[in-house]
Amino acid sequence: MSVETGFAGVLLLLVLLVLRVPVALAMIVVSFSGVAWLIGVEPALGIIANTPYSFVDNWTLSSVPMFLMMGFVAYHAGLTTGLFEAAKAVLRHIPGALAISAIFACSGFATICGSSLATAAAMGRIAIPEMVRSGYSPSFACGAIAAGGTIGALIPPSILMIVYGVFAETSVLKVFIGGISIGLLTAAAYSAVVLIISRLRPDICPPRPLDADGISAREALAKIWPALLLMAIVFGGLFSGAFTATEGGAVGAIGAIGIALATRRLTYENFKTSLIETLMTSASLFIIGIGAAMFTRFVGMTGLTGFLTSMVSGADLSYVQLMLLIVVLYLILGMFMEPFGAMLITLPVLLPILRVQGIDIVWFGVLVVKLLEIGMITPPVGLNVFVIRNVASEYATTAQIFKGVTPFFLADLLVVAFAIAFPGFIMYLPQMM
Repeated sequence: MSVETGFAGVLLLLVLLVLRVPVALAMIVVSFSGVAWLIGVEPALGIIANTPYSFVDNWTLSSVPMFLMMGFVAYHAGLTTGLFEAAKAVLRHIPGALAISAIFACSGFATICGSSLATAAAMGRIAIPEMVRSGYSPSFACGAIAAGGTIGALIPPSILMIVYGVFAETSVLKVFIGGISIGLLTAAAYSAVVLIISRLRPDICPPRPLDADGISAREALAKIWPALLLMAIVFGGLFSGAFTATEGGAVGAIGAIGIALATRRLTYENFKTSLIETLMTSASLFIIGIGAAMFTRFVGMTGLTGFLTSMVSGADLSYVQLMLLIVVLYLILGMFMEPFGAMLITLPVLLPILRVQGIDIVWFGVLVVKLLEIGMITPPVGLNVFVIRNVASEYATTAQIFKGVTPFFLADLLVVAFAIAFPGFIMYLPQMM
C-alpha cells in the first residue's frame, strides 16, 4: 500500500477536472495509471477489462434506464403538462401564487422524472412566460424555476439516490423514502421565500392572488389524472411492498407507456425521442459509474481511505465539525462539477469515515443528494441556471438568473442545517418501514 500514491492520484484527478477532462475519463485514466504504478500494467489491464462488466452486472442499476424511460415518456407524451395548471387552481388565493404553484408543480413532476435538469426545463417553458406576464421580475421568475428544478432529484424516483444506494451498499428504497421528507421540506422552504419576498418586495413578486377565471379544481384534476395514476402505481407499489425499488423502474416505464397509449398521446416520434434520450443518459451515467468503481479500487489499494479514517478519528472531530467540513466540500465541488461526478469521486473516501463515526448511511445519502442539488444553482457551473437560460433566453441573462436564485440558495442552506440538526426528521419515514 502507498498512501502517497493515493494522494498523488487524487491530486492528478483534480488537475484533470480543472483542465475540463470529462469526469469518467479522468477517473479511468487516474485509476489505470495508479494501479499500473502500484502492481504493474497487466493487473491494471485486468481491472479495466473486468470493471465495466462487474459494475453493470448489478441488478439494482437496471432500474436507472427504466426510471429514465418512465420520465422521458411521461414528458414527451404530455402526461405532465397539466401539473402547473392544477397547482394554480389549488393555490390561487395565496400571495405569490404563480411562483408557489410552479414550485409545487416541480415537486409533482419530480415524482415522475427524477432529474433536476428535466424538471427545470419542463417547468421553465410553461411557467416563466406566464409569471413574467403577471408582473414577476424575470430574474426572480427564472430563479424560482431553476431552484424548483432541484427538487427533481430529491423526491423519488431519483437517479442520484439509486446510484448512491448501489455505491453505499444500502437500501435504495429507504433513501427514496428519506428523500420525500427533504424534498417536501425544500418545497416548503422555497414557498416561504416566495411569501416573504411577496410581502417585502411586491415589485419583484406580486402578492395579489390569481384571478378567478382560471380552471377549476375539477378541470385541473381531469388534466393531470394520467400523472396521478402513474404516481399511484409506482409509489403505491413501492410503499406497499408489492415490488422493490429496482422492479419499480420497470413497472413505472410500462405504466407510462401504457397510460400514454391509452390516452392516445404516444406517437412513434415521441417514443423514439424518449428511447434515444434514455439510452444516451443511461450510457453517460454508467460510464461515470465505471470510472468511479475503478477509482474506488485504486484508492482502496493505496490505503488512503484507512489513513484518512484514522486521521479523522484521531482528530476527534465532533459531529457538527465533521458535517461542516462535508457541507463545505460539496458546496465547493458543486460550483465546478456536475452532481454524479462530485458524488462518485468523494464516496470512496467519505463512506469509510462515516461508518467509523457511526453516521447513518441512509441519512447521509439524502443529505449528500441535497448538497449536490444546491450545486445545480451555484455559479459558475450551475447547470439548472444554464438550462433556464436556454429555455427563457428572452427574459433574463445568466447573471440575472444567478441573482434570482440567491434567496432560494439561502433557504437551501437553512434546510441543510435543519437536516443536520434534526436527522430524525429525515429518518422518521425510513424507520417506519
